[in-house]
Amino acid sequence: MTAKYRSEKESFFTKDRDFYRTLFRMLSVVALQNIVAYSVNMADNLMLGSYSQTALSAAATVNQIFFMVQQFALSVGNALVVLASQYWGEKRGGPVRTLTGIALRLGIAISIGILLLCSLIPGPLLELFTDSEAIVAEGMRYLAPVQWTFALFIVTNVLMSALRSVGIVNISFYISVVSLVVNVAINYTLIFGRFGFPEMGIVGAAVGTIAARILELVIVLVYLLKFDRRLRLFAENGLFKKDSVLRRDYTKVYLPIMCSQVLWGISVPMQTAILGHLSEDAIAANSVATTFYQYLKVIVIAMSSPSAVMIGNAIGRGDKERIRSDARTMSVIDVAIGLVLGIALFLLRRPLISCYNLTDSASSMAVSLMAVMSVVMVGMSYQMPVSFGIIQGAGDGKFTMTMNMISTWLIVMPLSFLAAFWWKWPVEAVVLVIQSDQIFKGLPTFIRFRSYRWIRKLTKPAA
Repeated sequence: MTAKYRSEKESFFTKDRDFYRTLFRMLSVVALQNIVAYSVNMADNLMLGSYSQTALSAAATVNQIFFMVQQFALSVGNALVVLASQYWGEKRGGPVRTLTGIALRLGIAISIGILLLCSLIPGPLLELFTDSEAIVAEGMRYLAPVQWTFALFIVTNVLMSALRSVGIVNISFYISVVSLVVNVAINYTLIFGRFGFPEMGIVGAAVGTIAARILELVIVLVYLLKFDRRLRLFAENGLFKKDSVLRRDYTKVYLPIMCSQVLWGISVPMQTAILGHLSEDAIAANSVATTFYQYLKVIVIAMSSPSAVMIGNAIGRGDKERIRSDARTMSVIDVAIGLVLGIALFLLRRPLISCYNLTDSASSMAVSLMAVMSVVMVGMSYQMPVSFGIIQGAGDGKFTMTMNMISTWLIVMPLSFLAAFWWKWPVEAVVLVIQSDQIFKGLPTFIRFRSYRWIRKLTKPAA
């Protein structure tokens, strides 16, 4: 063993410059892509917020359903990344293509189920989150056209997850930029009735979202068909190949990730529903505060993505000596970024709230909520990239599932209901209880992380 090799193995942080270049390149691109992608919804929020508070609250309510769609999309895509990145670490493209086909078929099946629910019982779905008849009525006008974008989003997410597994991230950023420009232009034209078009309000925002989602899928398909030379998704009929072994492996990885993602995801709209049944000001304040919180949260999610890919690639290559130092390095970087994001959210909370046309009560409440969320941001920036990125990305999805089930359903949800409806705490205190899991999940995440029992080799030998 050379001295250089031994010092690399024994060092706490990774010293390989290529590691940092790859990490920050992927992190920067994925973070920008997530920010721009989230800005599609942000554009709806800002324009509807200046149009009317009812339209804003209605769109925010419908977006709780879309949030659940995102959880299914993320679970399908993240399971694909876990397995595909390890196969790509072994430079085996065939299994990556077959796994992508498996994920696509699952995503389409989920899309059909969600579409049936939205089509058959739209009213009861929205009433889960608010008892305001005006908001439900406006929300149904928005949901009717927007529900058709859910399948487009899931399919696009799966395809971009496949590309990310083989190290292609730039295309997702370009897709999001084009999508944002189209969405903002259509929103401005149709929400307010500019350039001779009719004033459509919330329905105009839905049209903009539909156009953006269609464009995203078209661009990624054109890229895969005409420009991709690495994934080669349609080569050797790999996308449509049936492989029972890979399907079983994918299912084993997918189920704990799906349970973790969806069970946690269900709690988020339920938590929003708790606030929604307190007052209309609470709905508006929470939707505005959450908008900016989620805006920075997409950066945290972006921190998880390269972590999962890089750890998966390293496990696939068999770089056992580097996995630990790489993981430690990424975890420290996660905390540093979280501190920056939390401070930024706290300092900018008043200027950001002033962009909205809210009542004085809702505006004051939103400022307080953003202060709470700036603290939560720091804890989340450690536990989410480490648990969802490193630990789950290495193949240990059961830990993340168990931790989320216990923290969310045995601690946070019962306390949230008690704080809101039994103890009658102020809205700000209720929100602190609701978001508290992002802080206390840090300890079990740290303990599991330091055990290194999350490192799993998932690939099968070539036939």
